[in-house]
Amino acid sequence: MRNKIIVITLLALGIGFSLSQSLAIGSAPKTNPSEPPALTAPLRIPPGTFGLETIADIVEHEGGSVVNIDVVKKVRVRSPFEEFDNFGFEFAPEFKDFFKERVIPQKGAGSGFIIDAKGLILTNNHVTQGADEIKVTLRDGRKFTGKVMGSDPDIDVAIVRIDAKGLSLPILPLGDSSKIRPGEWVIAIGNPYGFANTVTAGIISATGRALEDLGKKNLIQIDAPINPGNSGGPLLNLNGEVIGINVAIVAGAQGIGFAIPINAAKEITKDLIEKGKVVRPWLGIYMREVDEKIASYLDLPLAEGVIITDIVKDSPAEKMGLKQYDIIREANGVKVSKSSEIMDMVQKMKPGDTISMKIYREGKMETFKGKLEQKP
Repeated sequence: MRNKIIVITLLALGIGFSLSQSLAIGSAPKTNPSEPPALTAPLRIPPGTFGLETIADIVEHEGGSVVNIDVVKKVRVRSPFEEFDNFGFEFAPEFKDFFKERVIPQKGAGSGFIIDAKGLILTNNHVTQGADEIKVTLRDGRKFTGKVMGSDPDIDVAIVRIDAKGLSLPILPLGDSSKIRPGEWVIAIGNPYGFANTVTAGIISATGRALEDLGKKNLIQIDAPINPGNSGGPLLNLNGEVIGINVAIVAGAQGIGFAIPINAAKEITKDLIEKGKVVRPWLGIYMREVDEKIASYLDLPLAEGVIITDIVKDSPAEKMGLKQYDIIREANGVKVSKSSEIMDMVQKMKPGDTISMKIYREGKMETFKGKLEQKP
């Protein structure tokens, strides 16, 4: 029997922020509030010059671009005694408000990093989603109010803007995650459990990982220790470049963390800044691979293709005539055997593009065509 793996994202909730500031690893020394601290020029390390001090040098020069993100979400809590209205409170009116619906602030903490000197910060969507207040703290202790410019829950990326007040903020250079290899050294910087500017290091354990519980794929697996609060923080290579955004860990495991490849974020950054969201194509089906059990149950001649398990009402799939339990054998003339192949194909298309599917239904092959629509 296969054990269920529980994957959790790295947003720290209910953190004691005053404690984290006093005990934070690498927290900045006190400065004169009337004088803005000097900004450290970003380090650009020539390839091939790595040594014992490389990680420390990268953290010293690039760490100033990493920020702590504190959020407050106002959660409404309904009282179970709300139905009783004024019953009994004529004798104790001071308790009346206590039994009404209340708004309770829920605090959370995450990380992020500056990608534009004017105050654009890249982080995870789940860090800022639903936040009523966002506070951004730099390594030198300066605090800013943040506002979400755009977010994409599919990849779990968000961009937060702060008013830099005319300052030129230090930015982190973005690397190329397509060139990474298992075994390469990486550095994670973030705000785990409110301990600001915490640095850990490890290696890339694997690439192309998928987390079905979170609906994510093509993740970078690392063994650098990351914890709740590391969400949205950068994963750096030994050139001081961002190759990933830390996003999740496997609960109960040691040394199994995951990061979003930075190339996935770079592809959508412009849309998030200009439109506030990513326009994605949509087909509207749920599907899975056909295995021997499914083939036997449906009396299929072959255990191949992808079965449609459900169809969203009024979706492009429904409009083009697809039905539940149809078997997809080809999409756009390409033979398919995995649901991920169809998902990848759709994601590379645009709303309005025509998709063609060869379907096995009731003992015969049929071809259906339709237009993709914008994902709601």
